[in-house]
Amino acid sequence: MSNALKTASVLAFERKLDPSDAVFHAGRWEDQAASASWACVKVQEKSVRGTISNRLKAKDQDPAKLDAAIENPNLQTVDVAALPADADTLKVQFTLRVLAGAGIPSACNSAEYQAKLAQTVRAYVAGHGFTELANRYAANLASGRFLWRNRVGAESVQVQVVHLKDGKADKAWSFDALAQNLRQLDGLDEQVQSLGAVIADGLAGRCHVLLQITAFVRLGAGQEVFPSQELILDKASTKKSKTLYQIGEPGREVAAIHSQKIGNALRTIDTWYEGAGELGPIAVEPYGSVTTQGKAYRQPKQKLDFYTLLDEWLLKDKVPSLEQQHFVMAVLIRGGVFGDAS
Repeated sequence: MSNALKTASVLAFERKLDPSDAVFHAGRWEDQAASASWACVKVQEKSVRGTISNRLKAKDQDPAKLDAAIENPNLQTVDVAALPADADTLKVQFTLRVLAGAGIPSACNSAEYQAKLAQTVRAYVAGHGFTELANRYAANLASGRFLWRNRVGAESVQVQVVHLKDGKADKAWSFDALAQNLRQLDGLDEQVQSLGAVIADGLAGRCHVLLQITAFVRLGAGQEVFPSQELILDKASTKKSKTLYQIGEPGREVAAIHSQKIGNALRTIDTWYEGAGELGPIAVEPYGSVTTQGKAYRQPKQKLDFYTLLDEWLLKDKVPSLEQQHFVMAVLIRGGVFGDAS
Protein backbone atom coordinates (compact mmCIF):
# COMPACT_ATOMS: atom_id res chain seq x y z
CA MET A 1 0.00 0.00 0.00
CA SER A 2 1.35 3.42 -0.97
CA ASN A 3 1.89 5.97 1.78
CA ALA A 4 2.18 8.83 -0.72
CA LEU A 5 0.32 11.94 0.34
CA LYS A 6 -2.93 12.51 -1.54
CA THR A 7 -5.18 15.52 -1.90
CA ALA A 8 -8.06 15.53 0.55
CA SER A 9 -11.41 14.73 -1.04
CA VAL A 10 -13.02 17.33 1.23
CA LEU A 11 -11.10 20.61 1.20
CA ALA A 12 -12.70 24.03 1.66
CA PHE A 13 -11.49 27.49 2.63
CA GLU A 14 -13.43 30.53 3.81
CA ARG A 15 -12.67 33.90 2.25
CA LYS A 16 -10.41 36.19 4.25
CA LEU A 17 -11.43 39.45 2.57
CA ASP A 18 -15.06 39.92 3.53
CA PRO A 19 -16.69 43.02 2.00
CA SER A 20 -20.23 44.24 2.60
CA ASP A 21 -22.59 45.44 -0.12
CA ALA A 22 -21.72 48.95 -1.32
CA VAL A 23 -24.60 51.44 -1.01
CA PHE A 24 -25.24 54.52 -3.17
CA HIS A 25 -26.01 58.07 -1.98
CA ALA A 26 -26.06 61.36 -3.87
CA GLY A 27 -25.07 64.93 -3.06
CA ARG A 28 -22.88 67.86 -4.06
CA TRP A 29 -19.10 67.54 -4.44
CA GLU A 30 -18.46 70.51 -2.15
CA ASP A 31 -20.67 69.02 0.58
CA GLN A 32 -18.63 65.85 1.22
CA ALA A 33 -18.18 66.75 4.88
CA ALA A 34 -21.96 66.47 5.35
CA SER A 35 -22.33 63.29 3.27
CA ALA A 36 -23.89 61.38 6.19
CA SER A 37 -27.12 63.22 5.43
CA TRP A 38 -27.06 62.64 1.67
CA ALA A 39 -30.15 61.08 0.09
CA CYS A 40 -30.24 57.46 -1.03
CA VAL A 41 -30.03 56.72 -4.74
CA LYS A 42 -33.25 54.99 -5.74
CA VAL A 43 -33.84 52.36 -8.39
CA GLN A 44 -36.74 53.30 -10.68
CA GLU A 45 -38.56 51.58 -13.51
CA LYS A 46 -38.58 53.00 -17.00
CA SER A 47 -40.57 51.79 -19.99
CA VAL A 48 -38.91 52.36 -23.33
CA ARG A 49 -39.63 51.66 -26.97
CA GLY A 50 -36.61 49.99 -28.50
CA THR A 51 -35.75 49.42 -32.15
CA ILE A 52 -34.57 46.34 -34.00
CA SER A 53 -30.76 46.51 -33.92
CA ASN A 54 -29.58 42.93 -33.45
CA ARG A 55 -27.73 41.04 -36.16
CA LEU A 56 -30.30 39.37 -38.43
CA LYS A 57 -30.10 35.90 -39.89
CA ALA A 58 -29.79 35.75 -43.67
CA LYS A 59 -33.40 34.61 -44.09
CA ASP A 60 -34.65 37.69 -42.18
CA GLN A 61 -32.71 40.27 -44.20
CA ASP A 62 -35.40 40.56 -46.87
CA PRO A 63 -36.48 44.25 -46.98
CA ALA A 64 -40.17 43.40 -46.58
CA LYS A 65 -39.51 41.20 -43.55
CA LEU A 66 -37.27 43.84 -41.97
CA ASP A 67 -39.84 46.58 -42.49
CA ALA A 68 -42.52 44.36 -40.94
CA ALA A 69 -40.30 43.67 -37.94
CA ILE A 70 -39.60 47.38 -37.42
CA GLU A 71 -43.32 48.12 -37.41
CA ASN A 72 -43.64 45.98 -34.26
CA PRO A 73 -42.26 48.07 -31.39
CA ASN A 74 -39.69 46.47 -29.08
CA LEU A 75 -41.27 47.49 -25.78
CA GLN A 76 -39.13 47.05 -22.66
CA THR A 77 -39.37 47.77 -18.95
CA VAL A 78 -35.99 48.30 -17.31
CA ASP A 79 -34.59 49.46 -13.99
CA VAL A 80 -32.48 52.61 -13.94
CA ALA A 81 -30.63 54.58 -11.26
CA ALA A 82 -29.47 58.18 -11.56
CA LEU A 83 -28.33 61.12 -9.51
CA PRO A 84 -31.00 63.77 -8.76
CA ALA A 85 -30.99 66.89 -10.92
CA ASP A 86 -29.45 68.91 -8.07
CA ALA A 87 -26.68 66.40 -7.18
CA ASP A 88 -23.44 65.94 -9.12
CA THR A 89 -21.65 63.38 -6.93
CA LEU A 90 -22.18 59.70 -6.21
CA LYS A 91 -21.13 58.37 -2.81
CA VAL A 92 -20.34 54.65 -2.68
CA GLN A 93 -19.68 53.17 0.77
CA PHE A 94 -18.95 49.70 2.14
CA THR A 95 -16.97 47.98 4.88
CA LEU A 96 -14.25 45.36 4.56
CA ARG A 97 -13.24 42.82 7.20
CA VAL A 98 -9.77 41.31 6.89
CA LEU A 99 -9.60 37.92 8.57
CA ALA A 100 -6.67 35.86 9.79
CA GLY A 101 -6.14 32.18 9.09
CA ALA A 102 -5.24 32.26 5.40
CA GLY A 103 -4.47 28.72 4.26
CA ILE A 104 -6.27 27.08 7.19
CA PRO A 105 -9.11 24.98 5.74
CA SER A 106 -12.60 25.23 7.17
CA ALA A 107 -13.11 21.59 6.16
CA CYS A 108 -10.50 18.90 5.45
CA ASN A 109 -10.92 15.14 5.83
CA SER A 110 -7.20 14.28 5.76
CA ALA A 111 -5.09 15.07 8.81
CA GLU A 112 -1.87 14.33 6.90
CA TYR A 113 -2.78 16.68 4.06
CA GLN A 114 -3.83 19.42 6.48
CA ALA A 115 -0.54 19.13 8.37
CA LYS A 116 1.47 19.43 5.14
CA LEU A 117 -0.64 22.37 4.03
CA ALA A 118 -0.12 24.14 7.37
CA GLN A 119 3.63 23.55 7.13
CA THR A 120 3.74 24.95 3.59
CA VAL A 121 1.71 28.06 4.45
CA ARG A 122 3.84 28.74 7.53
CA ALA A 123 6.99 28.55 5.40
CA TYR A 124 5.51 31.01 2.89
CA VAL A 125 4.43 33.47 5.59
CA ALA A 126 7.77 33.22 7.39
CA GLY A 127 9.66 33.88 4.17
CA HIS A 128 7.49 36.49 2.50
CA GLY A 129 4.65 37.56 4.78
CA PHE A 130 1.49 39.06 3.28
CA THR A 131 3.05 42.36 2.20
CA GLU A 132 2.93 41.75 -1.56
CA LEU A 133 -0.68 40.60 -1.59
CA ALA A 134 -1.87 43.20 0.92
CA ASN A 135 -0.28 46.05 -1.06
CA ARG A 136 -2.10 44.89 -4.17
CA TYR A 137 -5.44 44.78 -2.34
CA ALA A 138 -4.70 48.26 -1.01
CA ALA A 139 -3.92 49.51 -4.53
CA ASN A 140 -7.35 48.37 -5.72
CA LEU A 141 -8.99 50.28 -2.88
CA ALA A 142 -6.95 53.40 -3.61
CA SER A 143 -7.72 53.35 -7.34
CA GLY A 144 -11.46 52.83 -6.85
CA ARG A 145 -11.47 49.70 -8.99
CA PHE A 146 -14.51 48.55 -6.98
CA LEU A 147 -16.56 51.33 -8.61
CA TRP A 148 -16.58 49.44 -11.91
CA ARG A 149 -18.49 51.40 -14.57
CA ASN A 150 -19.16 54.27 -12.17
CA ARG A 151 -15.45 55.15 -12.38
CA VAL A 152 -15.44 55.48 -16.17
CA GLY A 153 -15.61 59.07 -17.39
CA ALA A 154 -15.78 60.58 -13.90
CA GLU A 155 -14.36 64.10 -13.51
CA SER A 156 -12.96 63.38 -10.03
CA VAL A 157 -12.86 60.36 -7.72
CA GLN A 158 -11.87 60.63 -4.06
CA VAL A 159 -11.48 57.43 -2.01
CA GLN A 160 -11.38 57.63 1.78
CA VAL A 161 -10.41 54.59 3.86
CA VAL A 162 -10.80 54.49 7.64
CA HIS A 163 -9.50 51.77 9.94
CA LEU A 164 -12.17 51.37 12.61
CA LYS A 165 -11.22 50.32 16.12
CA ASP A 166 -13.87 50.04 18.84
CA GLY A 167 -16.24 51.75 16.42
CA LYS A 168 -13.98 54.79 16.07
CA ALA A 169 -11.47 55.93 13.48
CA ASP A 170 -7.97 54.68 14.32
CA LYS A 171 -6.18 55.52 11.05
CA ALA A 172 -7.37 57.21 7.86
CA TRP A 173 -6.15 57.50 4.27
CA SER A 174 -7.35 59.62 1.35
CA PHE A 175 -6.59 58.90 -2.31
CA ASP A 176 -7.12 60.64 -5.63
CA ALA A 177 -8.31 57.51 -7.40
CA LEU A 178 -7.87 58.82 -10.94
CA ALA A 179 -4.19 59.52 -10.20
CA GLN A 180 -3.68 55.80 -9.49
CA ASN A 181 -2.75 53.50 -12.37
CA LEU A 182 -5.20 50.58 -12.60
CA ARG A 183 -2.57 48.45 -14.36
CA GLN A 184 0.24 49.12 -11.88
CA LEU A 185 0.30 46.97 -8.76
CA ASP A 186 3.96 47.38 -7.84
CA GLY A 187 6.13 50.41 -7.11
CA LEU A 188 3.27 51.81 -5.01
CA ASP A 189 3.46 55.07 -3.08
CA GLU A 190 3.86 55.31 0.69
CA GLN A 191 0.15 55.97 1.32
CA VAL A 192 -0.89 52.76 -0.44
CA GLN A 193 1.85 50.79 1.31
CA SER A 194 0.71 52.19 4.67
CA LEU A 195 -2.80 50.89 4.02
CA GLY A 196 -1.32 47.62 2.78
CA ALA A 197 0.57 47.21 6.05
CA VAL A 198 -2.72 47.30 7.98
CA ILE A 199 -4.30 44.73 5.64
CA ALA A 200 -1.21 42.52 6.03
CA ASP A 201 -1.54 42.77 9.83
CA GLY A 202 -5.14 41.60 9.53
CA LEU A 203 -4.24 38.63 7.33
CA ALA A 204 -1.45 37.66 9.72
CA GLY A 205 -3.76 37.94 12.74
CA ARG A 206 -1.69 40.63 14.43
CA CYS A 207 -4.75 42.87 14.91
CA HIS A 208 -8.45 43.10 14.12
CA VAL A 209 -8.97 44.95 10.85
CA LEU A 210 -12.28 46.52 9.83
CA LEU A 211 -12.05 49.15 7.11
CA GLN A 212 -14.74 51.60 6.04
CA ILE A 213 -14.32 52.66 2.42
CA THR A 214 -16.09 55.72 1.01
CA ALA A 215 -15.72 56.87 -2.59
CA PHE A 216 -16.96 60.20 -3.92
CA VAL A 217 -17.43 60.17 -7.69
CA ARG A 218 -18.12 63.46 -9.47
CA LEU A 219 -20.18 62.51 -12.51
CA GLY A 220 -22.45 65.50 -13.18
CA ALA A 221 -25.96 66.45 -12.10
CA GLY A 222 -28.62 63.93 -13.04
CA GLN A 223 -26.17 61.44 -14.54
CA GLU A 224 -26.95 57.72 -14.61
CA VAL A 225 -25.15 55.49 -12.09
CA PHE A 226 -24.64 51.76 -12.17
CA PRO A 227 -25.56 49.42 -9.31
CA SER A 228 -25.22 45.67 -9.76
CA GLN A 229 -27.60 43.99 -12.14
CA GLU A 230 -29.58 41.08 -10.72
CA LEU A 231 -29.45 37.66 -12.32
CA ILE A 232 -33.08 36.59 -12.68
CA LEU A 233 -33.25 32.81 -12.96
CA ASP A 234 -37.06 32.63 -13.12
CA LYS A 235 -37.71 35.06 -15.96
CA ALA A 236 -41.42 34.20 -15.93
CA SER A 237 -41.68 35.98 -12.56
CA THR A 238 -40.82 39.41 -13.99
CA LYS A 239 -41.54 41.41 -17.13
CA LYS A 240 -38.49 43.63 -16.71
CA SER A 241 -35.57 43.04 -19.07
CA LYS A 242 -33.12 44.56 -16.55
CA THR A 243 -33.38 44.43 -12.76
CA LEU A 244 -30.96 46.41 -10.61
CA TYR A 245 -29.85 45.50 -7.09
CA GLN A 246 -31.20 47.41 -4.12
CA ILE A 247 -31.28 46.74 -0.40
CA GLY A 248 -33.34 48.01 2.53
CA GLU A 249 -36.87 47.66 3.79
CA PRO A 250 -39.80 48.53 1.48
CA GLY A 251 -40.05 52.25 0.94
CA ARG A 252 -36.47 52.84 2.10
CA GLU A 253 -34.52 50.94 -0.55
CA VAL A 254 -31.10 52.09 -1.72
CA ALA A 255 -29.22 51.09 -4.88
CA ALA A 256 -26.15 48.96 -4.21
CA ILE A 257 -23.33 46.85 -5.63
CA HIS A 258 -23.17 43.17 -4.66
CA SER A 259 -20.51 42.25 -2.11
CA GLN A 260 -19.35 39.53 -4.55
CA LYS A 261 -18.66 42.17 -7.20
CA ILE A 262 -16.73 44.29 -4.68
CA GLY A 263 -14.69 41.20 -3.74
CA ASN A 264 -13.96 40.46 -7.39
CA ALA A 265 -12.54 43.97 -7.85
CA LEU A 266 -10.38 43.74 -4.72
CA ARG A 267 -8.81 40.45 -5.78
CA THR A 268 -8.01 41.68 -9.30
CA ILE A 269 -4.31 41.36 -8.54
CA ASP A 270 -3.15 38.48 -10.75
CA THR A 271 -0.39 39.75 -13.03
CA TRP A 272 1.55 36.49 -12.84
CA TYR A 273 -0.11 34.69 -15.76
CA GLU A 274 1.18 34.48 -19.33
CA GLY A 275 0.17 37.56 -21.32
CA ALA A 276 -0.38 39.81 -18.31
CA GLY A 277 1.67 42.58 -19.91
CA GLU A 278 -1.01 43.03 -22.57
CA LEU A 279 -4.23 42.52 -20.60
CA GLY A 280 -3.17 43.73 -17.15
CA PRO A 281 -4.41 42.43 -13.79
CA ILE A 282 -7.22 39.86 -13.69
CA ALA A 283 -9.20 38.56 -10.74
CA VAL A 284 -7.60 35.72 -8.80
CA GLU A 285 -9.38 32.54 -9.98
CA PRO A 286 -8.12 28.91 -10.02
CA TYR A 287 -8.06 28.85 -13.84
CA GLY A 288 -7.58 32.57 -14.43
CA SER A 289 -11.12 32.86 -15.74
CA VAL A 290 -12.25 36.12 -17.35
CA THR A 291 -15.95 35.65 -18.04
CA THR A 292 -16.34 38.83 -20.10
CA GLN A 293 -13.86 37.39 -22.59
CA GLY A 294 -14.93 33.77 -22.28
CA LYS A 295 -11.33 32.77 -21.68
CA ALA A 296 -9.22 31.05 -19.01
CA TYR A 297 -5.69 32.44 -18.79
CA ARG A 298 -4.34 29.65 -16.56
CA GLN A 299 -4.89 26.50 -18.54
CA PRO A 300 -3.92 23.16 -16.90
CA LYS A 301 -1.73 22.34 -19.91
CA GLN A 302 0.39 25.38 -19.04
CA LYS A 303 0.77 23.99 -15.49
CA LEU A 304 -0.01 27.43 -14.09
CA ASP A 305 -3.51 26.73 -12.80
CA PHE A 306 -4.10 26.70 -9.06
CA TYR A 307 -4.63 22.94 -8.75
CA THR A 308 -1.44 21.97 -10.59
CA LEU A 309 0.63 24.48 -8.61
CA LEU A 310 -0.86 23.41 -5.28
CA ASP A 311 -0.47 19.68 -5.95
CA GLU A 312 3.14 20.00 -7.07
CA TRP A 313 3.93 22.20 -4.07
CA LEU A 314 2.31 19.93 -1.47
CA LEU A 315 2.41 16.45 -2.96
CA LYS A 316 5.69 16.56 -4.90
CA ASP A 317 7.62 19.21 -2.93
CA LYS A 318 8.19 21.20 -6.13
CA VAL A 319 8.19 24.76 -4.84
CA PRO A 320 6.70 27.14 -7.45
CA SER A 321 8.36 30.41 -8.38
CA LEU A 322 7.73 33.24 -5.92
CA GLU A 323 5.14 34.84 -8.21
CA GLN A 324 3.14 31.61 -8.42
CA GLN A 325 3.42 31.16 -4.65
CA HIS A 326 1.75 34.57 -4.31
CA PHE A 327 -0.98 33.38 -6.69
CA VAL A 328 -1.64 30.17 -4.74
CA MET A 329 -1.90 32.10 -1.46
CA ALA A 330 -4.21 34.63 -3.10
CA VAL A 331 -6.55 31.82 -4.14
CA LEU A 332 -6.56 30.45 -0.58
CA ILE A 333 -7.43 33.95 0.68
CA ARG A 334 -10.20 34.08 -1.95
CA GLY A 335 -11.63 30.85 -0.56
CA GLY A 336 -13.52 28.05 -2.24
CA VAL A 337 -13.99 24.28 -2.41
CA PHE A 338 -10.89 22.57 -3.79
CA GLY A 339 -11.18 18.89 -2.81
CA ASP A 340 -10.25 16.05 -5.14
CA ALA A 341 -13.62 14.53 -6.02
CA SER A 342 -11.98 11.55 -7.73
